[in-house]
Amino acid sequence: MKNVKEYEIKIDGDTWTKALDKSFSKANSNTTIEGFRKGKCPKDVFIKKFGIESLYMDAVDFVINDAYHKVIEDNKLEPVCEPKVDIKNVNENEVVFNFTVIERPEVKLGKYTKLGVKKEKVEVSEEEINEEIKSLQDKFADVIEVENGKLENGNTAIIDFEGKVDGKVLDGGTGSNYPLEIGSNTFIPGFEEGLIGMEIGEEKTLNLKFPENYVEDLKNKDVEFKVKLTGIKKRVLPELNEDFYKDLGYDDVKTEEELRKHVKKHLLEHKEAHAEDHYIDELIKKAVENMEVEINSEIIDDEVNRMINQYKEQLQMQGLSLEQYLAFTKGSLDDLKNMMKPEAENRIKTRYLLEEIAKSEKIEVTHDEIHEEAHKMADMYNASEDEIFAMIGGEEALEYDLRMRKAIDFLKNN
Repeated sequence: MKNVKEYEIKIDGDTWTKALDKSFSKANSNTTIEGFRKGKCPKDVFIKKFGIESLYMDAVDFVINDAYHKVIEDNKLEPVCEPKVDIKNVNENEVVFNFTVIERPEVKLGKYTKLGVKKEKVEVSEEEINEEIKSLQDKFADVIEVENGKLENGNTAIIDFEGKVDGKVLDGGTGSNYPLEIGSNTFIPGFEEGLIGMEIGEEKTLNLKFPENYVEDLKNKDVEFKVKLTGIKKRVLPELNEDFYKDLGYDDVKTEEELRKHVKKHLLEHKEAHAEDHYIDELIKKAVENMEVEINSEIIDDEVNRMINQYKEQLQMQGLSLEQYLAFTKGSLDDLKNMMKPEAENRIKTRYLLEEIAKSEKIEVTHDEIHEEAHKMADMYNASEDEIFAMIGGEEALEYDLRMRKAIDFLKNN
């Protein structure tokens, strides 16, 4: 591929001699040789015992980074992932490296304006408003004991139960004072439905069958549950009044009509944000389809590794390590990487698309725009601008982010 370039560089003379000396000092400080104190063995004695070859690998480590940076600077390269490095030759006089460097591939923009993508028009129905208000009421519902009456769907049944399969008590199939929300589908099909209509103190036998997708030794088997209803609890929703509105934090809401307006506005904003995200995704998808670019597997692998590291951080915030996650899901790191590859390729193509649009349309970000955005972020996170820049990787990182946003805006408006 055109963006793959190979460069050979030789390190010799005083530079290589100093690297070997440094390697010897490191090895000597960790080696005890009979007749000498630790770290005091003369170099010629050390080499006679271990061979000068024993110094090569550490010496290579001491010079390889400088060698790579020299290749980059001398050839004005802009690598996009880690290079492949081969040691072509190494001896006491020199080391010869071969660096395979991958630069950003050539991107040919196709059509990226007037793409014919329409933004979805969003509306909020009365039913959606009712559901949202019901959801808000559920969060503040009181749970009360029912003294008389029959068990209804949505109630919580307090039950004693015992399950038997083939006449034997089912392991883990018994419980006492067990709270079961009717309609939660916690138990096997037919169990919760079979309790509806029972009264407190009533006993009942349910003859059921384990479903096809149950554990191997129980699936499709007949099971008998003896159940006693010992209590009923029900949720009582709060009334739509000012006390409830204050509990929600809506101090400016006084009536149900005002609540409905508030809820409608919230739902509309949420739907519009979702529609906007979908609209942008579709624009980018279409423009990417029209673009020509050949992406090296190494670039994709590099992006996958970046995604893996991000995923590790997310897991750590949940108190999990990547190893624990893989053990729990019975997967491997290679499985996870393969699963991430399509998304990694999509991210790369999106990035290249927006960068190329920004370049083609001469999109720029001013110093004032960078600091204005940094100021907004500082206010949001109660931090200084310097702390924000340190957090996100400097002014260049914020400039890049703003430029990509402008490229998206160009897509939306053309």
